[in-house]
Amino acid sequence: MRAAVLEAFNQPLVVKQVADPELTPDGVILKLVASGVCRSDLHAIHGKMCMVQNFPHILGHEMSGVVEQVGSNIRNFKKGDRVIVPFTQGDGVCPHCLSGHNNVCDNSQMVGMHFNGGYAEYIHIPNADLNLLHLPENVDFLSAAAMGCRFMTAFHGTVAQGNVRPGEWVAVYGTGGVGLSAIQIAAAAGANVIAVDIADDKLAFAKEMGAVATVNSKEENAPQAIKELTKGGAHLSIDALGIQETCLNSIMSLRKRGRHVQIGLSSNPNGGMTPIPVNLVLGHELQLIGSAGMPIPEFPAMLNMVSQGKVAPGKLITKHIALDDINAAFDEMVSYGGVGVTVITKF
Repeated sequence: MRAAVLEAFNQPLVVKQVADPELTPDGVILKLVASGVCRSDLHAIHGKMCMVQNFPHILGHEMSGVVEQVGSNIRNFKKGDRVIVPFTQGDGVCPHCLSGHNNVCDNSQMVGMHFNGGYAEYIHIPNADLNLLHLPENVDFLSAAAMGCRFMTAFHGTVAQGNVRPGEWVAVYGTGGVGLSAIQIAAAAGANVIAVDIADDKLAFAKEMGAVATVNSKEENAPQAIKELTKGGAHLSIDALGIQETCLNSIMSLRKRGRHVQIGLSSNPNGGMTPIPVNLVLGHELQLIGSAGMPIPEFPAMLNMVSQGKVAPGKLITKHIALDDINAAFDEMVSYGGVGVTVITKF
């Protein structure tokens, strides 16, 4: 099969022929139809995701496709089934999996990080009965790929962790894939969303996704602007980027008893060590909440909303590319160019 292969950190991916994946008794092999290009893979290319330890390696964790082969122990899937792949995979037996939180499994495996991923024609999913989901017939493969990491991560962070409510003010820092997803989801929940970024074209696209107001943080003080717009601050603020400035500004944008959700992964050293205003957190009774991926039990609600047209992850997609163009897509990410989500549709 053809795949885009990481052969060393800080090097372009190499598109070449590699061996097809091997089927295990508890696994499923998928023929991929669409695979999203995510900034997390850019972190991995730069050696900032320690899960990638062996080379050569195939990245990619946002995907949808069709079941090609099933292992002898598989009960929930058959050849020809349309599926979506959650990027966090649990073992099904640890205390967190058993309580419905496989996204923080003690033995968590990330697709494309711990094992070969979706920048290829085919992928093998281990423990597939636990870690694979049927795709509703009226949800297309492109929308499923758009949900593959950024949208599902935003859904969990906004709905479950952020507990977004109708009528609330929600600030979203960063209008990449995760931020745009959070904007669309919060708007669908009836919240008033303010998008924050430094690029006017991205802010314009954020309005198309449901933002009622935008703030260009290159031109004005974002926390101050948000407090003026909301007459006191956001009820919920989401850092969808992960840099020190957006994390701090998100916290500073909150009203008293507000909620900050950290979705964006930090590249700061020592596990993302970031100074925060502890006295403000204490005095205003702010909540700082982490959010990682999305547990399997939350998927039916998200897929149902997509199926009914209440949210539309497919609208985030602005570019279809071939596997051969993947390095150009990452180059665009490095410069923070482009708008929306890029998906590989030609392998």
